[in-house]
Amino acid sequence: MLVVPLVFSSIYVAIMGLGNLEDLKTIGLRTIGLYLLTTALAVVLAIIVMNIFPIGEAVSADGLVYTKANEIAEFSLSAMLLSFIPTNIFGSLSQGSMMQIIVFAILFGIASLHLESHAQKTMLNFFTAVTNAMLTMAEWVIKLTPIGVFSLISYVIAEQGIEVVIGLWKYMLVVLGVILLHALITLPIVLSLFGRINPYKYLSLIREAPIMAFSTASSAATLPVSMRIVEEVGGVDKKNASFVLPLGATVSMDGTAAYLTVAVLYISHLAGVNLSFMDQILLGITVVALSVGVAALPSASLVMMVVILNQIGLPVEYIALIVAVDRILDMARTSLNVTSDLVVVKIVDQMQKRNT
Repeated sequence: MLVVPLVFSSIYVAIMGLGNLEDLKTIGLRTIGLYLLTTALAVVLAIIVMNIFPIGEAVSADGLVYTKANEIAEFSLSAMLLSFIPTNIFGSLSQGSMMQIIVFAILFGIASLHLESHAQKTMLNFFTAVTNAMLTMAEWVIKLTPIGVFSLISYVIAEQGIEVVIGLWKYMLVVLGVILLHALITLPIVLSLFGRINPYKYLSLIREAPIMAFSTASSAATLPVSMRIVEEVGGVDKKNASFVLPLGATVSMDGTAAYLTVAVLYISHLAGVNLSFMDQILLGITVVALSVGVAALPSASLVMMVVILNQIGLPVEYIALIVAVDRILDMARTSLNVTSDLVVVKIVDQMQKRNT
């Protein structure tokens, strides 16, 4: 309900606040560069862990079916890039196509910088008011968070059943291990190096947002909470949060990238296929590239898994063996996605402050 108007208005306000294309280029390149860096580090970590602990013994694919795979179109880079450009912005807004909304909001903001000053002021006041109204509504949501978190997690565990978890405990343990290592070691190192602050103190302050992400399994649904938390307790400038976080909810997918890497390597072991070092490097590059196009919605990574398996020639039927625990792992990887966003926005904010 809140995400589409919040993303559009906050990115617009952030660009107008920057005031010129040079500042926009600086913050944009820093943001994209850091998001790609953290995602790449997550993939490298997943590959290293899966080589140290090569779980998954070869099993036959007979009788295994993953029907969703037939509905997914072949991947092409040109199609993915074109999908970022809206043909009808009102259609994109109504469908919640986040990347298209972000692209249009950036272009709309840049165009507005060329208007006369009185028109710029009118537009800025309007979209600032929209942003503030959305964040006020987000405050109401935050008040209900404890009840919602408890209910959602209880429901997922009750629905999935404990037997499913026990059957895939090694696979789940490796995925969760990689996610925890990235959240508690890799990201704090990056934050310490680039942000020059105490990473654990900051992560402790903003912990409410990753918990919310864990329960909703949606980066987009957590966005209003993330924006409020980093501004109020994280000490991040509103202008920087308004640009970096909406972009991160769409393009920053550390948890998803780590999960996809582990899952594909696990499936390769189930299929009795040993991927060479170069195959694993290509897998890593593919995952980083595709994670940009993953929708910020629950279980969207299953779609990407089908695309990756088709790309490297592994049977998609094996997804049927791991799909049962996808929802639980989805909660954990979304929490990491959001944690990464919060780390990057703090680094960008620190860099911007040092330059002024």
